Amino acid sequence: MDEARPTSGAPAHGLVPLFPPGLQAIYGECRRLYPEQANPLQVTAIVKYWLGGPDPLDYISMYRNSGCAAQDIQEHWHYVSFGLSDLYGDNRVHEFTAADGPSGFGFELTFRLKREVGETAPPTWPAELMQGLARYVFQSENTFYTTNSNTLWHSELSPDCGCVYRELQAAQQWNGQGILELMRGVRVAGGPWLITDMRRGETIFDIDPHLQQERVDQGIESEGSNLSGVSAKCVWDDLSRPPEDEEDSRSICIGSQPRRLSEKDTEQIRETLRKGLEFNSKAALPPISSQRQSHERPQSRKDSLESESSAAIVPHELVRTRQLESVHLKFNQEAGTLLPLCLRGRLLHGRHFTFKSINGDTAITFVSTGVEGAFATEEHPYAAHGPWLQILLTEEFVEQMLGDLQELNTREETKLPKEYSWPEKKLTISVLPDSVFDNPLQ
Repeated sequence: MDEARPTSGAPAHGLVPLFPPGLQAIYGECRRLYPEQANPLQVTAIVKYWLGGPDPLDYISMYRNSGCAAQDIQEHWHYVSFGLSDLYGDNRVHEFTAADGPSGFGFELTFRLKREVGETAPPTWPAELMQGLARYVFQSENTFYTTNSNTLWHSELSPDCGCVYRELQAAQQWNGQGILELMRGVRVAGGPWLITDMRRGETIFDIDPHLQQERVDQGIESEGSNLSGVSAKCVWDDLSRPPEDEEDSRSICIGSQPRRLSEKDTEQIRETLRKGLEFNSKAALPPISSQRQSHERPQSRKDSLESESSAAIVPHELVRTRQLESVHLKFNQEAGTLLPLCLRGRLLHGRHFTFKSINGDTAITFVSTGVEGAFATEEHPYAAHGPWLQILLTEEFVEQMLGDLQELNTREETKLPKEYSWPEKKLTISVLPDSVFDNPLQ
């Protein structure tokens, strides 16, 4: 999937154009690419979203692309969405913005699918896939970014490409752009235009196992990972206090009513992850601030980390940072398999990594000693601000943990539950079945 960014198309001098400006911008670009296909096949929402229909995309145009033999580009179908940007400029769907602002959500989706032999019409399932992505964006107000813009929370889109699970894992461990470059060099994996082949059974690692994996390993070793956090099933316990302590952070854990992050904490976590994607010389956690930066999107668009229930229960100034002596972290298997990535791809490169709970407002941020602005310190490596826990790990301890957690880095499923403990550090990590998180009171 790729994103096209049309301008907001404000009508000059208040005149209403005969053809809506957003539609005109997208159609104009499509006509430039496909001058011989003035009337392409379209999937159209029967009842438009702005009339109460369920599908946010008004149209999805489907073009036949003959490819390019000189570049070894396969013949394929090219899908283009209409509706994530502001098509009409009259507030019927998106709030109208000035010419220098984003148009709607600021992007559209495209998809390239290999044309099968004898296929005379494009399959329509990609259109439903695009509608599903659009529904997610409209309902959550979380926007997508391309891989070369650095993505958060599994909301990663690449230029038109479809990948298999192992390639997705490699992109998480290293970076999306690096994996895309490897895929561009393999015809069956997409080639230069990253065309999706639904019949593809082999990954780039199956085709060239040693060379491709070596490149990924070298990339992780030299660059680290640009994935700074994920939504996950996770909780944490403060083992420093007896369970009956009313202020015990166990109130955020399984089997009890979760506390909620304050708006300012949510803001800092969101900024933490945005900053974490930038390859600065020194990673930094931004200060807690209620002021948004001028380059950020309008407040009406929620970033991926913002919780719908993140309103402060207690005034932020009254929520003190607590130093903890002993903690117990709990993850489901999917989150647990990302722990080696967190340690190897992030902390060993002087960065940080956050697990944000999907079941509440709990957050766990691992930080290295090179990260500035953290409230966890080498003297007090475990610190909590409400339900947000920070854990500072030294390079020596990270190396030790990587050795102990090695089995989580394999493709084989680990028998659960699994517990890892470092008594001298007063740290315990458990990897538990999904059912523990899905049915907390059972």
